[in-house]
Amino acid sequence: MRRVRIGVIGAGSHANAVHYPSLTSVEEAEITAICDINNERLQKTGDAYRIRNRYEDYGMMLQKEELEAVYVIMPPHQLYDIVVDCLKEGLNVFIEKPPGVSAQQTKSLAWFADKFNCKTMVGFNRRFIPLMRQTKDLVEERSPINQCVSAFYKNLLTQEPPYYRGAVDVLTSDVIHAVDTLRWMAGGEVKRVCSSVRKLFAGYDNSFNALVHFENDVIGFLMSNWAAGSRIHTFEMHSKGISALINPNEKALIFTDNEPEPKTISTYEAAGGSTEFHVYYGFYHENRHFIECLLKDEQPETSLEDAVKTMELLDLIYANSMQRE
Repeated sequence: MRRVRIGVIGAGSHANAVHYPSLTSVEEAEITAICDINNERLQKTGDAYRIRNRYEDYGMMLQKEELEAVYVIMPPHQLYDIVVDCLKEGLNVFIEKPPGVSAQQTKSLAWFADKFNCKTMVGFNRRFIPLMRQTKDLVEERSPINQCVSAFYKNLLTQEPPYYRGAVDVLTSDVIHAVDTLRWMAGGEVKRVCSSVRKLFAGYDNSFNALVHFENDVIGFLMSNWAAGSRIHTFEMHSKGISALINPNEKALIFTDNEPEPKTISTYEAAGGSTEFHVYYGFYHENRHFIECLLKDEQPETSLEDAVKTMELLDLIYANSMQRE
């Protein structure tokens, strides 16, 4: 069995919570080296996952190690040069969302990936949540989705702009999850957008709502508000005679043909009975998808090229806001 030799740049909390445990569970993957400028985090992560080769300089890691792929798990406003350096070495790259701070930056990364013939993947994990995949398949057995809703609310009111002290805006840094999932559910290219971008009890944009008309005639609704009561993240998929209401943290309710009781699928059931967050919330499955694509010499579903389209939709949400006309 061939194993993909991986280097990981980043040993922070998110990487340790979802990516290291996911990769170490994929038999075809082998983390051969890791890098972090924080030596304490580097050593702690290396010890936890028994990774011998440890670096504080990623350039040294790229020079000394024989790698096939690199994970760059770090803040989006700091990853561009590192990702370009990896791509220019001909290395396949996995990064977290967002894939940079702008659509133009993402396009540039996609250009380098194409030039040096690299496979790339952006961690839009909602697409890979087992409950989401299973529910979408059930709905589309009837007919293609004709309407979908992606809702994301949080209570995150701060005096200073959040997300790296405002280095990345709320829509790009976090609401992007809901935007990308809307694209995935609709399954088509964007035709037009009518949106609302507001500042609610804050000096920065923190509420984003949009009606998106896709070229395949699917209507998508984005609803988000960072001044809400709590974190609420839900989705809807509608097709002929069937509707699905999904809370990925709990369950999906499938309503068909006016039946009095919906079919219920729990998020743990869809994940094969697993109650581990990195499994039932899609991180394991996105990592597995990346490794399988490398073994099959296929471009991953959420490549940089595809991520450009999500980033461009963010731009359209800003550009078409009724508050900015």
